[in-house]
Amino acid sequence: MLTKEKLKNYGANVEEGVLRCAKNEALYIRLVGMIPNNPGFNKLYEAIKLKDYENAFSASHGLKGILANLSLDPLLKPIVDITEHLRNKEDIDYTKYVSLIEEKRKELEALL
Repeated sequence: MLTKEKLKNYGANVEEGVLRCAKNEALYIRLVGMIPNNPGFNKLYEAIKLKDYENAFSASHGLKGILANLSLDPLLKPIVDITEHLRNKEDIDYTKYVSLIEEKRKELEALL
C-alpha cells in the first residue's frame, strides 16, 4: 500500500504534491499510484527506439508535467534531462536515460 512515508523515503516532495492536489492527500496518493502504468513511458521508449524525436519529446514533456505536479523528484530528474535532449532532437544514445527512468519507475511501482 502506498503511503506518504514510503513516498518521502522514495524522495518525493509529498507536502508540495499534496498542496497541488488541493490539500487532498487521498487524491495525491491515488494519482501517484497511477504513474507507474502511465502509457507515456511506453510511448517515450518506442519513439526513442524509432528515433522519432518529435513524438519522444511530446511523451517526455507530458510525463515531465505530470511528475512535476506530483513532485515525484526522483523520477522527474531523468525525465527533465531526457526532455532537454529531445527538445533539440539530438541523435544520441538515450540508453542511460531510459535505464534510469525505468529504474525509478520500478522503484515507485514497488511502493504500491
